[in-house]
Amino acid sequence: MTNQPRVLLDQDALHAQVHGLAAQITADHPDGVVLVGVLKGALLFLADLARAVTDIEVELDFLAISRYAPDSGRVRILQDLAIDVAGRDVVLVEDLVDTGLTLAYLLGHVRDRGPRRLEVCALLDRSERRIVPLDLRYTGIEVPGDAFLLGYGLHFQERYRNLSVVVAADRAPLTENPDAYLSLYDTTARREAR
Repeated sequence: MTNQPRVLLDQDALHAQVHGLAAQITADHPDGVVLVGVLKGALLFLADLARAVTDIEVELDFLAISRYAPDSGRVRILQDLAIDVAGRDVVLVEDLVDTGLTLAYLLGHVRDRGPRRLEVCALLDRSERRIVPLDLRYTGIEVPGDAFLLGYGLHFQERYRNLSVVVAADRAPLTENPDAYLSLYDTTARREAR
């Protein structure tokens, strides 16, 4: 019998994390900020974060990257920035930072465009798995171990991104049946109805 997914961040906890991070970003960037979301995982987080940043000008942009190429450990840019960020404050928004390899690559890519300040905002940080040392200015919660996470942008074969919570799940049932946890939608809907 496999373990049922457990809720790591419910809607109230997500709201608190997002608003706490937004308050820090607002305070640190009185002249405005460009929030750059890393697609697709950070999309939901970025949308909520942008709405929660108040009293300053906010512009949004996106980067999209490929999956790691087999046996290379490399990604490539599929969608580049559309905004000129030279001389501006930029916050790169990630859903989860794990080893840091992808983020280090993206930071170098954005840094080449000459921003005045470049910082990172990550909802979830798995620092114990970090290979590349990184300074994450804004972080939500620390995720220990190798928990497989779903929801709020995190996915398995493009499923579960739209869950309104973040859950830690057993990956094995998903490899057999990608729809194994569709009942999470029912559970989430019941919690929202309360």
